[in-house]
Amino acid sequence: MQGTVDGFSYGLVTPLVAYFMACLGGALGLRCTTRSMLVRRSWRPGWLALGSAAIGSGIWTMHFIAMMGFKVEEAPIHYDRGITFASLGVAIVMVGVGVFIVGYRGATGTPLMTGGAVTGLGIASMHYLGMAGMRLNGQLEYNTVTVAISVVIAVVAATAALWAAGQVRGFLWSVGASLVMGLAVTGMHYTGMAALSVHVHRTSAPVAGDSAASLLAPMMIGPLAFLLIAGVVVMFDPLMVMGKPVWSPVENKPGVPARELVHHPAARRPSLRPRRNLTHSDSRTPQNR
Repeated sequence: MQGTVDGFSYGLVTPLVAYFMACLGGALGLRCTTRSMLVRRSWRPGWLALGSAAIGSGIWTMHFIAMMGFKVEEAPIHYDRGITFASLGVAIVMVGVGVFIVGYRGATGTPLMTGGAVTGLGIASMHYLGMAGMRLNGQLEYNTVTVAISVVIAVVAATAALWAAGQVRGFLWSVGASLVMGLAVTGMHYTGMAALSVHVHRTSAPVAGDSAASLLAPMMIGPLAFLLIAGVVVMFDPLMVMGKPVWSPVENKPGVPARELVHHPAARRPSLRPRRNLTHSDSRTPQNR
């Protein structure tokens, strides 16, 4: 029997809150990525790791907030705890690989394409692994073409977001990049959900796993707390928001190890005024004047 799928059981509340969480995680993570390009190499891994975890936590939280508005009329939905946690780990690891590529190799050319592809695939992998953790008396089926479109959306938008973050041009660029990243996650999510159809089994057997209310709400406390901590780090680092670094990347290229700018006092410029030639009258001694 074909199940009745509803992805907006709470109206626009869950999509809007989910988009906000995706933008929040993207803003913190991409700002940390930008910050990593303005520090010495020894500090770079820490900023990139913080950014990766923020982006991964944000997109994972976005996914499951959106899933709280998803239901199948004919069958209750439960979730496998292990697979659900694994989707969070996949998101952080794969996004981290993409972010580290851009952070160390630069947000241009092949590194940008590679980092964007890995980040986008990480977003898509998190989504479909999270969907694989669903437990209900039915079978999930996907439209291949729509799934492919959802992956392309994730890769293209993630690449654009990393490019914007790599420009190192101030706070507004990071805000724009986070909006694009939020669009990548939410657009991919709802495109992927549009590819889903459910065939419900005619059985009343109990479903294994935990309900959304009992599992997802407590599980989101951890990622939300981490996003709060990352937000505090961003707010209390003066260079993260509006300040300018005391170092600049070599040749002003993102991803290239930074160096200290040494202030050199300006050397005295030689006078360009020609010396006045002494005439016979000028060479007279005061006694002769």
